[in-house]
Order: sequence, then C-alpha cells, then structure tokens
Amino acid sequence: MIYLDNSATTKPFPEVIESYTAVAANYFGNPSSIHRLGMEAEKLLMQARAQIAALLEVKPSEIYFTSGGTEGNNMALKGVSSLYKTRGKHIITTRIEHDSIKRVMEQLEQDGFTITYLPVDEQGFVAVDDIKKHIQNDTILVSIMHVNNETGAIQNIAEIGELLNHYPKILFHVDGVQAIGKTPLSFKDHHIDLYTMSAHKFHGLKGNGILYAKEGLLLSPLLAGGGQERNMRSGTENVAGAVSTAKALRMQMENYKMHFSKIQELNKFIRKQLEGMDGTMVHSPVHSVPHIINFSAEGIKAEVLIHALEEKGIFISTTSACSSKTNTVSKTLLAMGVPEHIAESSFRISLAYENNKKELEEAMTVLKETIHWLRGVMNK
Repeated sequence: MIYLDNSATTKPFPEVIESYTAVAANYFGNPSSIHRLGMEAEKLLMQARAQIAALLEVKPSEIYFTSGGTEGNNMALKGVSSLYKTRGKHIITTRIEHDSIKRVMEQLEQDGFTITYLPVDEQGFVAVDDIKKHIQNDTILVSIMHVNNETGAIQNIAEIGELLNHYPKILFHVDGVQAIGKTPLSFKDHHIDLYTMSAHKFHGLKGNGILYAKEGLLLSPLLAGGGQERNMRSGTENVAGAVSTAKALRMQMENYKMHFSKIQELNKFIRKQLEGMDGTMVHSPVHSVPHIINFSAEGIKAEVLIHALEEKGIFISTTSACSSKTNTVSKTLLAMGVPEHIAESSFRISLAYENNKKELEEAMTVLKETIHWLRGVMNK
C-alpha cells in the first residue's frame, strides 16, 4: 500500500496509540473528582496542556482541548460573534475556506451578520490590501485559513496579522489545521488571536484538537455544563486524548525539523513527473507547503481514477476529504479561475514524512499508466 492522502488523515504514530492506551487504562479518573484518581488525571491533563503550550511557545492558559478542527472553528467563530455582536456584525473571510468555516458563516448570515467573502488570485492567495479595503467600522473578526487544504497554498498570515494589529477591535482567527507542524508559525509575531488545530492531521488520534485563544480573549461557549476548560468547553475532559495529542505534536515538530527538506525533494519529484504527463496541470502554487500537490488530469472522472489507483494499492484523493463524497467541484480551484471541466478532474496527493522516493516512483509510474489506460478506454 502506498498512502498519499495524508491531508485527509494521517496514520497515528505507534507511540501516540501506546500513550492513549496507557492513560485510558491506568488514569481513568474524572479530572473533576477530588479523590486521588481524579487528581492524577487532572495532573496529566495539566501536563499535556503545558507541553503543547511549550511547543507552540504560548501560555498553558491559552490552550483549550477540543474534538478537532470543526469544533475549534465553530468555537472561535460562534464564540466571537455571540459575545461581540453588540460591537459589530461584520466578518471578513475568503471564498476558499474549509466547510467548517463556510457553513458557520452561512449560519451567521441567517442571524443577521454580514459576511465579506474575499476573492483569491490565480495562485489561490488573498490580497492583504483586499482585507484592508473591506474593513468597516463594525468589523469584529477576520478569519483566514493558514494553509489551503486542497492546494497547499500558504496565506500571508504574518502580513495579515500585522495589518490587523492596527485594528485592536478586530480579532484574527486562523484555521491552521493543515499548517501546524508543517510550516513555521509564531502566534505572537503574527498577532493571532485564535488558531485551530486537529490532532489527526499530525499523526494524532481522531476526535482530538486544540484551540489557541490569546490570553484575555473572551468567547461565548458553545456548550453549557460543568464549566470544564475554564468555562470554555463543558464536558468531562478526554485526558488520554489530550496526552496523546501532546505526544503527537511533539513528534510531528521533531519530524519537521529533521525531514522537511526530504518532503521538499519529494514534492519537486512529483511536480516534475506530473508536468511531464500529457493533459495534466499542477494547481498548487510554488509558495505552498510541500506535502500537498493538487493537479488535474483533463477528461478523467475523479472517482474512476481514485478507484482504479486503489485497486493497485495507491491512495490519493479528490477535493477535501469532507467534500469528496458529495462529488462537488472544488470551490478553491473555481475561485482561482480554473475552468470547471478542469476542476472537476482534480486530485490531491498529500505526503507524510514516512513517504519515500522509491514508493513515489512506483506511484507516479502507475498513475501515468492508469491515466493513459483510462483515456484509451474513454476514446473507444
């Protein structure tokens, strides 16, 4: 098996699974309980929070555990809009955000908020000047994804943060699900107020995530209950999930330091192979994370190629995993000006540090042969 769908989900590190199992089996107490078992669980939770904070160079009080990217995005957007709606009801985002942003924006529109959806250029980048141009007196939030989940384009978070630093009443939220552990990040230098992360994108376990919220920032909680996570997320904490997430993030960041150049070389190899195939077009810009390569194979039905490759033990994807089953054309590529008939034949190869040159050589050979064969079948 050659797994090249790591942006949909990554294979958990064995050490992460071991840590989860050990904590779940031996430290099963409720962190809110005042007896020894509860206090042991609470200590582990605090340690996991402190470890993540140290890795991200922030304060433990700025780290909140969630169930993943979707919940983190909902907590940020709905938490801000509910608490600050008396200040204003205008939000700025882009046309290429993940559905966990887009759908929330649609809900907020129904609640009377005005949403500005900024366009992107042909490379998939939003212009910082566009953000500045659309800021209004009642703008309370700007939400921009760090790395696009389909093309890998890296938005200029640092410059956007610098702009918004001159508007202290506007909060800056960043969807960092595809970025964390894969591209440099500084919450302080980039003036970020809220940042969303998901463990299963960096070899952690599904159902676990992190929301960074700058110290002093208040949010209206989504859930009412026992007041866990400092009244931000009620519900008994997933201690084993938090511990395993901390371990996964540490290991991912170590891999980034040791193997980033390797992923860059693999990216160059794949690009060269794709650009040499007839009727293929690479959509990922040069300024993108190296682990994501988006391309089109003109005239090839997406689901047909996906299943043909699967039969040969190679796994890639079409659009984002959350949208792939709906057979919708990539809104990101359409926003970039890619013609619909090209966008509907788009695919995503996404790498992890465990991928190697040998398996990619095999994958590219099989991909080229399969595309050639499918075109022959269609032209009969």
